[in-house]
Amino acid sequence: MRGYRYLPDVVTLEFDPDLCVGCGRCFDVCPHQVFVIKENKAWMVDRDACMECGACARNCPVKAITVDAGVGCATGLIGEWLNEIKPRRKGCS
Repeated sequence: MRGYRYLPDVVTLEFDPDLCVGCGRCFDVCPHQVFVIKENKAWMVDRDACMECGACARNCPVKAITVDAGVGCATGLIGEWLNEIKPRRKGCS
């Protein structure tokens, strides 16, 4: 989902490149391509694309990434999707 934006400069995502070991997990799990891998390290290239799902932080083995998952756009989008998708039951209108 390249090009996605929520609000500029409000995301809680923080990244410490000095702690990064270059495993690439953040790159692999980020649905919005916030990170790239260059020279055996991760680099945050699109911070405002973060939807604060927390996948990168949960998968970082050295805790180089922190984010307050559940406070941002991901929570809003998921809640909206769940409210729009109603189970279809026989006999229900």
